[in-house]
Amino acid sequence: MTAAQPQTVQDSPRSYEELMALYGDMDSLGLLDAMINQEFKDRIALVSSFGAESIVLLDLVAQVNPATPVIFIHTQKLFGETVRYRDKVAEQLGLTNIVTVKPDPVDVANEDKNGLLWTRDTDACCDLRKVRPLARAMNEYDAWITGRKRFQSTTRNAIPLIEKDGSKIKINPLAHWNQDELDQIIVQKGLPKHPLVDQGYPSIGCMPCTSPVEAGQDRRMGRWAGQGKTECGIHIAENI
Repeated sequence: MTAAQPQTVQDSPRSYEELMALYGDMDSLGLLDAMINQEFKDRIALVSSFGAESIVLLDLVAQVNPATPVIFIHTQKLFGETVRYRDKVAEQLGLTNIVTVKPDPVDVANEDKNGLLWTRDTDACCDLRKVRPLARAMNEYDAWITGRKRFQSTTRNAIPLIEKDGSKIKINPLAHWNQDELDQIIVQKGLPKHPLVDQGYPSIGCMPCTSPVEAGQDRRMGRWAGQGKTECGIHIAENI
């Protein structure tokens, strides 16, 4: 660890600038411990898709505090493999607070009655099924933890460990990790892989908008392929 940790839980949140000064270059496990058990105690959640690379961050959070809320957005368009993988991982790692959120059924009835909104407007579908459900869930928290990494795409190659995102603080503990480091820790610890990874899916979202990619391609090319879309919307400032 490269910065001293405070010894007591904060009664009020530190500013973004204070957090950066204290923890902006800390190692992943130390950063998570400071954010979960000290700075944002009971006011922080991990948001996880239980996708291709999620297991590493889930394992780190389980080491720090297995009762940390883990928000899982069930869009009702996910691969069945993802939902089953969520249950397997939670049991194996001892995660005790999986919070599954879904789109508002009234909104779905009004905006996507036939379930085919994704064929007409993927941005609107993501907003309905991911952005708004997460925004509602995040009303209880001041900060959230993401699994984004710089190597994943050109749109993520400069993300910091800590960032201000609208009214929330976002923690990216794996921002500086590379694929080899992720693969090594998965093998070393015998962590379970998402079953679709070996079928050519290095990035996994909703079933209608996720496809396999060829070796050597950008790992997120299989998300909304051919549409020029790179994010679902939950990582766009001011959405949460």
